[in-house]
Amino acid sequence: MPRLRPTLELEQRAWEQGFQRVAGVDEAGRGPLAGPLVVAAVVLGDRWNPEHPLNDSKQLSAEARDALFTVIRQEAHAYRIVVVSPAQVDEWNILQATLRGMARSLERLKPAPDYALIDGNRLPELSLAGEAVVKGDTRSLSIAAASILAKVVRDRLMQVYGRRYPEWGFAEHMGYPTRKHREAIAQYGLSPIHRRSFRSSPRPEQLSLL
Repeated sequence: MPRLRPTLELEQRAWEQGFQRVAGVDEAGRGPLAGPLVVAAVVLGDRWNPEHPLNDSKQLSAEARDALFTVIRQEAHAYRIVVVSPAQVDEWNILQATLRGMARSLERLKPAPDYALIDGNRLPELSLAGEAVVKGDTRSLSIAAASILAKVVRDRLMQVYGRRYPEWGFAEHMGYPTRKHREAIAQYGLSPIHRRSFRSSPRPEQLSLL
């Protein structure tokens, strides 16, 4: 069965209802044991070139994501990236951290959006109209663009942390619960960027966030 490719169908539906600035929202970093959660909101606009090969960031190579990261920032109508620290993830829990980060990214978009396409099955508390879109990064080009921005920024942050805390190998596994990562935790304990509320041997519900 072929993979779904994102389109502007959901955006077009919103435009036909009278909305003008439709934002796609997605995150990177719900499942890792360490590092921040990064959320992005993107308004591509009705002049966006759909020939740009946007897709779910997990389906793209690092080189393709980096190239599209530049294109999105140059050509999108607006975008905003929000970083939620590991301490905030611990304080709020990962679900609330995700929802708050999504709401914050929309609140900080300039010009302000009037409709939101949110990846997932839950809407954050919003002051604008919107809808939750399950597997949205495979359905909406705006959400796919947001997934790319979030993924690239988070990966770059984890590479910085990898140089700062080399014992844990963050640049290799990006904080996800690989065997090598768990072995590093067993040997060195938790780094300053580890999420204290996450177990090094993750629960099944935690693994479902990967």
